[in-house]
Amino acid sequence: MAKANCKTGGFRGLVGFMGFCFALQGFLFLLSCKTIEAPSGTTGEVSPEKESSGTLLVRSEDLVVYRLENDDGPEILAERFLGDPGKSWVVEEANNGAIFGKGQVVVIPLKEENKGGLYSDGYQLVPVLCYHRFSQKCVSALCTSARLFEQQMKYLGDNGYRVVTMEELMAFLMYRRALPKRSVVLTIDGGYRSAYEIAYPILKTYGFKATFFIYPDFVETSRNAVTWNQLREMKQDGFEIGSQTLSHCDLTKKIEGEDSRAYEIRIKREIVGSKETIDKMLGQDTVFLAYPFGAYDPVVLNICDLAGYRLGMTMKRGGNPFFADPLALRRNQILKKDMKHFVESLDDFHSFSLR
Repeated sequence: MAKANCKTGGFRGLVGFMGFCFALQGFLFLLSCKTIEAPSGTTGEVSPEKESSGTLLVRSEDLVVYRLENDDGPEILAERFLGDPGKSWVVEEANNGAIFGKGQVVVIPLKEENKGGLYSDGYQLVPVLCYHRFSQKCVSALCTSARLFEQQMKYLGDNGYRVVTMEELMAFLMYRRALPKRSVVLTIDGGYRSAYEIAYPILKTYGFKATFFIYPDFVETSRNAVTWNQLREMKQDGFEIGSQTLSHCDLTKKIEGEDSRAYEIRIKREIVGSKETIDKMLGQDTVFLAYPFGAYDPVVLNICDLAGYRLGMTMKRGGNPFFADPLALRRNQILKKDMKHFVESLDDFHSFSLR
């Protein structure tokens, strides 16, 4: 469950973010008047400072105001000023709608203040989407056609969504980093080979990463199952591999004739044994788990926690705020075969007045 200090920190993030907004408005007003003055706490010179590919107009502890002299994009600016091209979204969101070209004045925030995604009118949600199998033509609700999957990924790219990894989501839930406003996590359950043959190439085309949840008892058992080498290849490309227990059994149900002791031993083997096998075969520390059928209870949660899992995926619909229980995260199964329901699964904000 979310810790109290996280909630308190979230409100500190809100105050910091609002302060940044006021500071930004002030700087943009000054620029519109073509008068540049150093605010209190400015660390650089008052006069504009020439950079290798632009002019540094203002620098403070919180932000940089910069005039481009070429076509440097958000990734280059993020690498130059934030030390990480992966934070290009910080630059883009601070300059909403700006065209990054010669003569454009941009603002680069130097601090990630709003780690909890808290705003005066509500808070950020991170939707997690769940897929299973893929085919050129589908008849099952658990199957997504290659054509539809590509349409959905194109929609994400065309509409400003940013696909983030489970690792990044975990840092958000631990109040360690901010995420882009339109963040979404992609997951694929079951370990079917179609995830490798169909979904994987499409995801790479759009520069997206996904988390594959597998159960070792199924790997390499038939031509429909993914292989360990295929999983290694995807992992090498930055995709994440999580556990779905050893045999994909309902962790909350006893087998007929099974007493409580035998049941607990069995589900411990399912939860711990899967992690140990994946760790060994892929050389990793497996910390993400998807509960088979989305089923879990307090006993299951306790065993998962003791086994070292950090995030647990359910099948409850909805998005995840930073204060969500990390071992009981919500996921939206993509079962309907139309774009309308897909778009409805992308709820990334909960309106709630904090005034």
